[in-house]
Amino acid sequence: MGLGCVVHFVPSGYTLVANDYRMDSIDRLTSLFQKFPGIGPRQAQRFVQFLLRSSPSARRELVETLQALSGSVRQCPQCMRFSSSDAKLCGMCSNRERDPKYLAVVASDADIIAMERGGSYRGFYFVLGGTVSLASEKTNNLRIKQLLDSIRSRIEKGLEEVILAFPANPEGDATAIQVREKLMMEIVSPSLTITALGRGLSTGSELEYADPETIKSALESRR
Repeated sequence: MGLGCVVHFVPSGYTLVANDYRMDSIDRLTSLFQKFPGIGPRQAQRFVQFLLRSSPSARRELVETLQALSGSVRQCPQCMRFSSSDAKLCGMCSNRERDPKYLAVVASDADIIAMERGGSYRGFYFVLGGTVSLASEKTNNLRIKQLLDSIRSRIEKGLEEVILAFPANPEGDATAIQVREKLMMEIVSPSLTITALGRGLSTGSELEYADPETIKSALESRR
């Protein structure tokens, strides 16, 4: 390699054609899209091409919406999901029509969207923030303490059942086992029942991708 040659990292799917290659705005955007879950080089390139073909007003709306995220979105202190509500609690937690007897513990915000799409659950939620990693089986990064505090507070308001609504995969099963053990050790309440989604979900499936009928079946057969 000669003097003055600069090595640059190039996004996957591209070929370095010159020693002085520098990523332009199109390449940088493509690289950013590739960081999204499940998005590869080809899909990232299609996203960029779609934006290039879009009208200036559509691109401007996207930019303004992204910029507004940092100022208008916050985590609800009660359920821990992201919300754009200006109120202290999100719209779900402040909804008096929801049933305080039920609390569904989910891994992510996307799982709440799936549960709501099913239309058969009218209780409250708590977002645990992920599932247990089988490599370590530790819950350090999960909101276990916040969940325990939330359940203690909710029992006083009529909570009767905690529904463990995790993915039907090894990580989800391990999370359900650990959370159930924690609840049984830490929460002493003879009126509290701990259940998990039933066999409506096929093995290996993510809750967020389940259709409404599948979620309804899983809720009805919870145990």
